[in-house]
Amino acid sequence: MASPSKAGAALAALREELVGDVFAPSDAGYDEARTVFNAMIDKRPAVIAQCANEDDVMRAVRFGRDLDLNIAVRGGGHSVAGSAVNDNGLVIDLRHMRAVSVDPGAEAVRIAGGATMSDLDRACQPHGLATTGGRASTTGVGGFVLGGGTGWLDRRFGLAVDNLLGVELVTADGERVHASADENPELFWGLHGGGGNFGVATALTLRLHPLPDFSIALLLYLPEFAREVARTYRELIAAAPDEASGGVIYLTGPPEDFVPPHLVGSLLCGALLTYAGPEEDLRKLAEPLLALPHEQEIVGAMPYADVQCMLDDPPGMRNYWSAEYLTGAPDDYLDVFCAGGEALPPSATIHVLFPQGGAIAAGPREYPVPYRDAPWAVHPFAIWEDPADDERCVQWVRDVRAGARPYSTGDVYLNFIGDEGTDRVKAGLGAENFQRLATLKRRYDPDNVFRFNHNIAPA
Repeated sequence: MASPSKAGAALAALREELVGDVFAPSDAGYDEARTVFNAMIDKRPAVIAQCANEDDVMRAVRFGRDLDLNIAVRGGGHSVAGSAVNDNGLVIDLRHMRAVSVDPGAEAVRIAGGATMSDLDRACQPHGLATTGGRASTTGVGGFVLGGGTGWLDRRFGLAVDNLLGVELVTADGERVHASADENPELFWGLHGGGGNFGVATALTLRLHPLPDFSIALLLYLPEFAREVARTYRELIAAAPDEASGGVIYLTGPPEDFVPPHLVGSLLCGALLTYAGPEEDLRKLAEPLLALPHEQEIVGAMPYADVQCMLDDPPGMRNYWSAEYLTGAPDDYLDVFCAGGEALPPSATIHVLFPQGGAIAAGPREYPVPYRDAPWAVHPFAIWEDPADDERCVQWVRDVRAGARPYSTGDVYLNFIGDEGTDRVKAGLGAENFQRLATLKRRYDPDNVFRFNHNIAPA
């Protein structure tokens, strides 16, 4: 570590040179700047550099290297493990860098590194264009895409990373580099799932697709019908076109307009059918679900960007998530899934079974996203408020994973999990890819500067 006098002089210089804002623990606004989405994370960085542009990012990286500070990178701050912050280190905060530039003729979009999914979706919607985004509007685009990227459009348009055209990156030595299929192609390969291991993504370019219509069916059922709902949904998706996605969701009825007042606070089973097309096609597809006894239905056309905001995770809550990718969803597994739903801790927690297939399975084989072939994924997503419930909620997630393990492919989408150890990182990237990624890491980050992530150690 640097001496106090050197550190003080370097911090003063950083404040002077950065276009963006710099926070130290004694500064007003520091506590807001260090707060992330998961309320279980309470880290106190030594310095937070809220960068305004790529030059700021380069300057901040060099500052951190000169002082031998650990460096964390914050985009959306949605990492459930709290990777966006650290204790006594530097946080490079990209939240001021949110510009989105749509090129309708090229069907492409350039997104700055701190943009959220809402920034992306709202900019593309007036052009009738979209690309696969996350299932919450507050998720950061950079971490989402570089970690793989699954959402309501992935069965139609592929994983988010399948639509990646280029990345602007600031490396561990504070230099800028561009990665694409033609420029630094090995780095570009590693950015298809390798996350923030190779540098700070200051901008990404993504392929867009025409999306003139989008519609949804959201139905709520009493839990005694859940097994029939899950089986019906499974059969419906098996015969559905790639435009269809969604999931079966256990939830505690929230005080929202889509929940009848008498069911607020009650355990419910939901079926969400999203459709990248017109309402009339969706209604025909949803007929088997509509035929089951249900308490509420919302069926109709809705702008995609609005759907993206429907299931936003409430900020300021405690979070613990995980996932298993499944070889299938036979009746005996659906019984296991429903048993997990019936044990749902009463809170904002949700228990989701997602379909895959379609363009996910048909996508490029060469990238380090090994979960591509799994037809289903289960995602226990614990969200609660009271620290006294920590043990119960964490154990529920672990129990769901344990129940799914006999049906698991062994692969996992890393954006869905926290810190579950090196073996799970390998499972998220593919054992056959891991050594290649470690070699790439040695080239671009030999000192493992960018380690606050699902880390790939240089080798």
